[in-house]
Amino acid sequence: MSKATSPQSIRTDPPPRDPWLDCWLGLIGERAAGLPLLELGCGGGRDTAVLVAAGHSVVGLDLSPRAIANARARVPMAEFHCQDVRGAWPVPQAGVVIASLSLHYFPWSETEVLVKRIADVLRPGGLLLCRLNSTNDRNFGARDHPRIDEHFYSVDGAPKRFFDRAAVDRLFASGWRLLGAEELTIDRYDLPKVVWQVVLEKS
Repeated sequence: MSKATSPQSIRTDPPPRDPWLDCWLGLIGERAAGLPLLELGCGGGRDTAVLVAAGHSVVGLDLSPRAIANARARVPMAEFHCQDVRGAWPVPQAGVVIASLSLHYFPWSETEVLVKRIADVLRPGGLLLCRLNSTNDRNFGARDHPRIDEHFYSVDGAPKRFFDRAAVDRLFASGWRLLGAEELTIDRYDLPKVVWQVVLEKS
């Protein structure tokens, strides 16, 4: 397992436009309990760098070989795996799971299974921090695309799910204690993006 090193050894870009984890770092530190953090859909390692700089050991998964290559270059002390998040995970237990905009690609039944697996890998009292596409995210596909199912569309040929508050509550109705759920507009992309930011404790 890769270990975190000093913040000075981390390659970072200029201050990120999307520092969503900053206000949760204290709680993440409390709940990690010395276990690795599991990042589902790590992309190019933007959030990984923040977590490693805070002193955590991070294992990141992403389906894109290009994203994983970029993440390894950005945060060489973290551990990365190029794989579908629905595959077997390389950690037996985690203190915290991060899933930023990575749970929206699947049919509802598969999304429920994925959330159950997250609960299974977390230690008692472990933490899930996730961001989910909002049904108000009109710039990025919540309207005017071929419908697969309720709030589930084919956006430029790829399946993409969007969540309202009722869907958020339904997804985490069993086995979780909700610590916070907020609909926010973020400035990560060229256009404003609307997301649900949800923080939960395994109950």
